[in-house]
Amino acid sequence: MRPRWWIVPAALAAGLIAATMHSMSPLPGRLSEIVRDSERAAITDRNGVPLGVSYQNRWNSFDYVPLHAIPDFLLQAILTSEDRHFYQHHGVDFAALAGAAWQDVKSRSRVRGGSTISEQVVRILHPRPRTLWSKWVELWEALLLESRASKGEILEFYCNELPYASNRRGVVQAASHYFDRDLSTLTRKEMLALVVLARAPSGYDLYRDSQRVEPAIGRLAQAMDLPPAEREEIAAAPLVLDSNDWSEDAPHFVSWLRRRLPREEAGRTIRSTLDIHLQRLVRDIVAERLRSLSKLTVGNAAAIVVDHRSNEVLAWVVVGGTESLQHADDAIDAVVSPRQPGSALKPFLYAAALDQGWSPATMLDDSPMAETIGSGLHEFKNYSRSFYGRITLREALGNSLNIPALRTIGFVGPAPYLDRLHRLGFASLNRDVSIYKEGLALGNGEVTLFEMAQGYAALAEKGVFRPLKTVQDEAPPERGEQVYSPEAASLIGNILSDPLARHLEFGYSSVLNLPVQTAVKTGTSTDYRDAWTMGFDSRYVVGIWMGNLDRSPMDGVTGAVGPALALRSIFAELHLDERTQPLYLSPRLVRKEVCLKTDAETGCTQRSEFFLSGTEESSIEPPGEPPIELSRPTQGLQMAFDPRIPPELQSFDFRIDGLTGKCEPSCTVDWRLNGARLATTDGGDYRWPVRRGKYDLRAEVHRGGELLFASGDIHFQVK
Repeated sequence: MRPRWWIVPAALAAGLIAATMHSMSPLPGRLSEIVRDSERAAITDRNGVPLGVSYQNRWNSFDYVPLHAIPDFLLQAILTSEDRHFYQHHGVDFAALAGAAWQDVKSRSRVRGGSTISEQVVRILHPRPRTLWSKWVELWEALLLESRASKGEILEFYCNELPYASNRRGVVQAASHYFDRDLSTLTRKEMLALVVLARAPSGYDLYRDSQRVEPAIGRLAQAMDLPPAEREEIAAAPLVLDSNDWSEDAPHFVSWLRRRLPREEAGRTIRSTLDIHLQRLVRDIVAERLRSLSKLTVGNAAAIVVDHRSNEVLAWVVVGGTESLQHADDAIDAVVSPRQPGSALKPFLYAAALDQGWSPATMLDDSPMAETIGSGLHEFKNYSRSFYGRITLREALGNSLNIPALRTIGFVGPAPYLDRLHRLGFASLNRDVSIYKEGLALGNGEVTLFEMAQGYAALAEKGVFRPLKTVQDEAPPERGEQVYSPEAASLIGNILSDPLARHLEFGYSSVLNLPVQTAVKTGTSTDYRDAWTMGFDSRYVVGIWMGNLDRSPMDGVTGAVGPALALRSIFAELHLDERTQPLYLSPRLVRKEVCLKTDAETGCTQRSEFFLSGTEESSIEPPGEPPIELSRPTQGLQMAFDPRIPPELQSFDFRIDGLTGKCEPSCTVDWRLNGARLATTDGGDYRWPVRRGKYDLRAEVHRGGELLFASGDIHFQVK
């Protein structure tokens, strides 16, 4: 029997074919499907300037141009440089491949690749390590590709997807990155430079060395058989670099907007409400302020600007920290990240109280206040740790006092107040009212800067809530929701723009006093983790948040210290070309002199104030005087005696609340501890020297010979 010599070669060939087939990756039915499947809506600013062109995508889906829109000279240069016989071969140029292999053998190194444009497209589709086996697989995939796609499709895909430096893809992005030019306006030298740069994007990067590419441009011009005079003209022409990439101006806004767009919007051009020039101004102002605060451990900031007449978002800025402009899809967007607003939420509470019958002249008690938490005691304080006694609502809001705000939410009610906030679009406040309780008055819930701007826009627009608008052709609701009366909303604007209303805590020359009438409110959360400044004039709402996205505290930065200066600068820019107007004030309001305080020596202290007609007198004293009560200590309170501190320096204040207005001319309080008389005081405060033990405290309030109040026994302990 004759030996079957062919079996081994056949087996090897079969094995090679099987291995090749196994290594080959599937090719798309049409190259255009790849781009279409990855395509997202192109987003521009309100004037058509492109926004958010990402250079981290696998494919170029933003700057894809058809083959007929690419200049013939550029196409000719590409074919000369990369694949002279592109229209003659069927995917592989075997003559060029053999020539490249022979040069590699002679030089004992890799000199030429010999890859056709079709093979390079395969490599773009399926990146592999640069090995001999990869080259073999790509050869067969290139043949398969040409059996499925036309020459025009392949060349178009190549021109739009070939990689350049800085993650740019395609000749359009490269032309913008290096020359800030459209393809049709490029000079011949600039076109040749784009072709040369594609051979070695990092080695020939113009921004590193613009001269290094000159010899390669000259060789390409010669290879194209250009006339000597034209080659000399090209050699003499300078390469003027000018990059104008818009991608870094509003990446977080674009990412947020794309998440909201339905899938069918892919491929459309969406004209947003953003103003790119204002966006840049705001970004630079906030970034500069953030840099100046870096020593106070402030790492992040966000700002938003809204035209409250149209409810359009004009600027959406996120700066600082680890925020990556190139990875905005994954980065934290501080404009829509919930944070504690602190006192910046108080205007919405006082607006509700105004709608329920109070006025700016309503008197509130700013005196010490405590709340039992378990067996402990939490004392509420104002920022300055000062208390001002009887004070008007105007002063309470203007000076951002905490105790009056807590008394106000007691009048409005936490549940109705939370309902108002929900109607204003504060969706982040999604927990039950039993969680927030009265702390909602001090901003203990978390809200977003976007929601805050939306709420302040409602105050600026006569109490009418409308969702903020981010797309120009987005139809606004025909009618908004009247959350506050125009009178209450305009009174809030009047109070927040009144320099005299805030002088107790902020002084007469506060940074919050702007040249044009502007309502301004600050907020600072616990441990200085968040600093806010919100403001609105007759047209714009500006909101700024500063803090750290990892929630670490800042070094004493408040809303007035941190973002307020940036807010002043932004409003200054907004007012440059605007005819400014005063804030809206409801014509139903009347101004009247009222007597707020009466003193035996000085007589009546009068002030001019605004009222809803007919409520001038009834709205000065809040309905329902607070009852007299023993507020400190609370029932079951447990305190600790500190052995490190001398006993004579340790004390605890006993306190009775609710005496304001009831003790004319004066009251006396008898304090009894464990049944024995401890002291008699004028007024409701007594400083008790702390000693270890278990105690029962009782107090009686007398006005002349009349007993006004007698407490039960309050049990407390000092350990």
